[in-house]
Amino acid sequence: MRRWLHTEEMALEELMQRLNAVSQCTDEIMHQDIIPLYAADIHDQLKKQFAYLSGGRGGDGCPVITFPDYPAFSEIPEKEFQNVLTYLTSIPSLRDAGIGFILVIDRRQDKWTSVKASILRIAASFPGNLQLVLVLRPTGLFHRALSDIAFKFNKDEFKMKVPIIMLGSVSELQGYIDKTQLTEDLGGTLDYCHNRWLSRRTAIEGFAQKVKQTAQILQSFGTELAETELPNDVQSTSSLLATHTEKKDKMKEDIRLAVEQGDDILGSITKPVTENPEYKLNQDQLDNQTTVERLLAQLHETESAFDEFWIKHQQKLEQCLHLRNFEQNFREVKAALDIVSERLSAFTDVGNSCSHVEHILKDLVNFEEKSRETVAKARMLASEGDAFIQSNHYAVDSIIPKCSELHHLCDAFTTEMEQKRNVLNKSLELHGLLEKSMKWCDEGIYLLASQPVDKCQSQDGAESALLEIEKFLDTGAGNKIKELKKVYREYAHILNEDLKEHIQKVFQKQESMEEMFQKRQVSLKKLAAKQTRPVQPVAPRPEAFVKSPCTSPGLQRDCVSNTESGVLRKVNYRRGKTETSELHQSRGGSTMDDEENLAVLRQHVMNELIETERAYVEELLCVLEGYAAEMDNPLMAHLISPELQNKKDILFGNMEEIYHFHNRIFLRELENYVEYPELVGRCFLDQMEDFQIYEKYCQNKPRSESLWRQFSDSVFFQECQRKLDHKLSLDSYLLKPVQRITKYQLLLKEMLKYSKNCEGAEDLQEALNSILGILKAVNDSMHQIAITGYDGNLNELGKLLMQGSFNVWTDHKKGHSKVKDLARFKPMQRHLFLHEKAVLFCKKREENGEGYEKAPSYSYKHSLNMAAVGITENVKGDAKKFEIWYNAREEVYIIQAPTPEVKATWVNEIRKVLTSQLQACREASQHRTLEHTQSLPLPASSCTSPSRNNIRNMKKMDERKADLTGLEGYVTTVASKYPEKGKGWAKTSHSLDASEENDGWSSAEEPLNSSDAEEEAGGGGGGNEMKLIPGKYTVVTDYEKGVSEEFAVKSGDLVQLIREGEDGLWYVKNLTTGREGWIPANNLLMLIGNSKSAQSLSSSESGTASSTLSTSSSCSDSCNASSTSFSDIKG
Repeated sequence: MRRWLHTEEMALEELMQRLNAVSQCTDEIMHQDIIPLYAADIHDQLKKQFAYLSGGRGGDGCPVITFPDYPAFSEIPEKEFQNVLTYLTSIPSLRDAGIGFILVIDRRQDKWTSVKASILRIAASFPGNLQLVLVLRPTGLFHRALSDIAFKFNKDEFKMKVPIIMLGSVSELQGYIDKTQLTEDLGGTLDYCHNRWLSRRTAIEGFAQKVKQTAQILQSFGTELAETELPNDVQSTSSLLATHTEKKDKMKEDIRLAVEQGDDILGSITKPVTENPEYKLNQDQLDNQTTVERLLAQLHETESAFDEFWIKHQQKLEQCLHLRNFEQNFREVKAALDIVSERLSAFTDVGNSCSHVEHILKDLVNFEEKSRETVAKARMLASEGDAFIQSNHYAVDSIIPKCSELHHLCDAFTTEMEQKRNVLNKSLELHGLLEKSMKWCDEGIYLLASQPVDKCQSQDGAESALLEIEKFLDTGAGNKIKELKKVYREYAHILNEDLKEHIQKVFQKQESMEEMFQKRQVSLKKLAAKQTRPVQPVAPRPEAFVKSPCTSPGLQRDCVSNTESGVLRKVNYRRGKTETSELHQSRGGSTMDDEENLAVLRQHVMNELIETERAYVEELLCVLEGYAAEMDNPLMAHLISPELQNKKDILFGNMEEIYHFHNRIFLRELENYVEYPELVGRCFLDQMEDFQIYEKYCQNKPRSESLWRQFSDSVFFQECQRKLDHKLSLDSYLLKPVQRITKYQLLLKEMLKYSKNCEGAEDLQEALNSILGILKAVNDSMHQIAITGYDGNLNELGKLLMQGSFNVWTDHKKGHSKVKDLARFKPMQRHLFLHEKAVLFCKKREENGEGYEKAPSYSYKHSLNMAAVGITENVKGDAKKFEIWYNAREEVYIIQAPTPEVKATWVNEIRKVLTSQLQACREASQHRTLEHTQSLPLPASSCTSPSRNNIRNMKKMDERKADLTGLEGYVTTVASKYPEKGKGWAKTSHSLDASEENDGWSSAEEPLNSSDAEEEAGGGGGGNEMKLIPGKYTVVTDYEKGVSEEFAVKSGDLVQLIREGEDGLWYVKNLTTGREGWIPANNLLMLIGNSKSAQSLSSSESGTASSTLSTSSSCSDSCNASSTSFSDIKG
C-alpha cells in the first residue's frame, strides 16, 4: 500500500510538471509571457486598420508595419494607439523583432502638418526596435515642396534613432522593400486581407488559450483523482470508477475538439499551398503555421501526459475494485466454509448398525457433494488472490493472509472430511462384524430350535444332529468375534460407551450361544454313545424328576431349566445358569426348544420391525431431500410450472414432521428394545401420542394426490426421479406413510402371537389396540373431512367417536300424519357421525374419479345435540335396531345397524357419552353442598346399605382402567324378581355393560318412554307402580307440613335416597342444602313419583322391560334450584 501511494504521488507530480511545461510553452509561443495581450481584447481597435502587420519583410528579414493613410489618425485615443502598436510588435518572433521593424508610413493623400504629427506620435509611442522609417510624402505640389523644405530644416525634431526617409512615390519605396513584400495599395504583390488576418489571428490565439486551459483543467482533474480516498465497499468503488471514467471521457472529448480546432486553423493557413503547390506562404503565414503546429504539439503532449496518469489511476481503481470484490467474496466464502465445517463437525455419530452407518455415510457423501461447490469457490478465490499477488497488486499485504487462510480452511475441511469417512468406514466394518456375529448366533439358535427332540433320541438322529452342529460351528471362523480385546484395540478411536456396551452384548450372546452348543453336543454325544436298542417311551414316575428351582409358571412364565441351554429367560430377561438332573433332559429339552423357537421368531419379527423402520426413515429422507428441498432450489425453479410453485405443503403434507419423529425418536427407541423384543409394546405406548401426526397426513392425502395427478408429467419430477435413480415415481413414495402406519398393527400381531406367556404381552396387546384405535381415528377423520353443507365448525362438536351407515326411520310427534306414516315404513339411508357433543345425520354420495377423488362425500342433513338426546337400546322385533330420540321424544329416529355387533358398539358409545354428561351434571350439583355434608346417623334397622356393591364396582373398574366408573347413581339398579319378606325389594347393582335384559336407561326428561311402557304393559305379572330404590332424584313438587325437622327444598332440588329403614321410612339427604332425615315412602312417591331426576328407575317382575337414559336440561336446572322446606315425617 505504501509503495502504491508513493507511485501515485510520483505519477501526479510528473503530470503536474508536464502540464505546467505545456502552459509555459504556450505562453512563450504566443509571447504572452512578455505582453499578455490578445487580439480578441483589442479587436475593435485592430479592426480600424490605422496600422497593420502585412507579413512583408525587409531585405534582412525585418518585419514591416504599415501605417496606411488614415484620415482620423490624429483622433485615435492614445490607449488604443499604444495597444495596437504593442500587439503588432509582439506578433513576430523574438529573433525577427530583435532585428527591428521597418515602418512604412503612407501619407500621400495627407498634408505635411499631419505627416509631421503622425511621425512624431509614432516615434514617441513605438514600443519596439526600429530598423528604418519610410514615409510616402504628400503628392500635392505645394505640400510636397513644403515637406522637403520643412523636413530638412526641422530634422532634429523627429527624435528617432533610425533614419527617416522621405519618399515621393511607391517606386522609390520598392527600392527599399521588395515588391513582393509590399501590399497591393503600395504597389506590391503581397496578398493581404486585414479581416482575414484578424480572424486568423483571433483563432490562433483562441486555440492557444484552449491548449493552456486544457492543461490547467487536466492539472486540477489529476489532483482531484489523486486525492480521492478509496472506498471500502464494492458498490462505492464501482461507482467511483464509473464517475472518474466518465470525467476522463469528457476530458478526452475536449482534447479531441481542441485538436480538431487546431487542425482546422492549420488547414486554413496551408490551404493556398494545398490548392496551388506553387504558392509560397509569406513569413507571417509561415510563423502562424509554426505557431499552430507547436500548439498542437503541446496539446498532444498534454493528452499523452494525462493518458499516462489515467492509466495508473485507472489501474489503481480497478485494483481497488478487485480488492473490494475479493474481500467481499472472502467474507462470504469464509462464512460458507465455517458453516460447512460446523456441519461436518456435527457428523459425530458413528452409527448403531450397518444400515445406520450406511445412511450416515450416504448423508456424508450428499453433504460432501453439496459442500464441494463451496470448497471449489474458496480455492478459486484463493487462486484469484494469488494472481493479484503475482501482478503486484498494491494491497498485497492484505491479500496474502486471506489467501493463506483460504488454503488452510480448504485443506482442513478436506482432511476432516477424509477422517470422517475413514471413521464411518471403520464403524461400518465393525458393525458388519457385529451383525455377522449376531446373524450367526441367530442361525445357531434357530438350528438348535429346529432340531426335533424325538429324532435325537436315536443314535443315528443324535449323530446327524451332532454333524449339523459341527458343520455350523465350522462356519464361525469368519463370522464370530474371536478376541474382544483385539476388537477394542483395533476400533478404539471410534468406540463410545454405547458401542462398547453393544459389543459386549454381542460377545456375551455369542458366548451364550456357543455354551448352548457345547451343552447340546454333550447331550447328543451321550445319546449317540448309548446302546442301539429302541427306547420305549414310558411315562416317568413323579419322584423321578428333580424339582426345578424356578417358581410356579404363574410368577415366572419364562423360566426354563435345562442342562443343554444353561440359559434361563426370566421376567427381567437376565441369563443365569442352573443344573438339572440327567433324567430331566428329555422334558427339559422339549420345553427349551419351544421357548427357543418362540424367542427366535420374536427376534425375527423385531429385526423386521427395525430394518423396515430404518428403510422407511431413509425413504422419507430421500423424498424430502430429492423432491421437497429441490422445489426451493433456485437452480431447479425453471423446471417448476407456475401453478405448482408454493404448493409444497399440499404435495408433501407434514411428511417432514413424520420423518423427524421417526428418525429422532421412534427409531432410536426401537433400537433400545432389540435385545428384548417382548417388551417392544412399551415403546409403542410411550410414543402413541406422537402417532397422531398421521391423521393430519392422511387428511391431506386427497389434496396431495389430486395435485400429483395434475403435474405428474412435470419435467421437474422427472428430473428429480432421474437424479435419485428411482424406478418408482413420487406418488409411490407419498403413499409410504399410509402403508407404514398400517404395517405396525401386523407386526404387533405377529409379536403378540409369539409372546403370549411373556411379561410384555399386556403391553403388546394394549399397543395393538392403540394402533388400531389410531387407524380407526384416521379412517373416521377421512370420512369427516368429506362432510359438505355443515355451516358450523366441526371441531366444536368435540372428538369424533364413531361413524357408519344405517337405515333410519323417523317417528316424530310433530308433522303431518301422512308424512309420519310414510316415514315409518320407508327407511332412509343415512351416514351417522357421533361426536362428543352432537350426532350428525348425512346422506352419502358416491363420487366419480380416481384414487382419493373416488371417495364418497357426505351431504349434511341435520344434527342432534347430545345434551337433549336419549336412547332406547332395544326395539321390539329386530335385534339390530335401537332408538335415538330428542326433546322428550318429539323427534324419534329408529336406527337399524348392519349387524347386532355394530349396534352394540354404537349403543355402548352413546351410553358412555350420556353417562359422562350425567356425571358432570352431578358433580356440579354436589360441588356447593360438599362442605356442608353431615355424618350419617344409624337407624334402628340392621339393613345393609346397597352402596357397598357400588363401591366394589368402583374399585374393580378403576383396576381395569375402564372409561366408566361405578359411581353411585350411575349404575342401572333393577329390582329382584322375588321380594324379600318385610324388606321391600332386594336391590342388585349392575354395571353399565349389563345384559340386554337390563339394558334400559330411563330419561332425565321423563321417567319412562313410550316404547318401554308398551313393552311393560305386554309383559304381564308386574304393575306399573314405581318402586323406591336408593339413588338420586329431582323433587317435582313442594311439600310443606309442620314436623319436628325441616328440609330446605323446593321443586327442582336434588335429593338422595340413602337406604330404607323400618316402618316404611327412607333416610333421605337433600344434596342442595346438605340436610338429612327420615321420610315416609308414600310421601316420597308423591314428591318424586313424576320427577325428572338425574336417574329414575323402572322395573317389572318379568325382568324384560326396557328403559332409556338421557341427559336433559332438568339436570342442569336442578344444580341451580332455589330452596323451600318440607318436613321429615316419622311414622
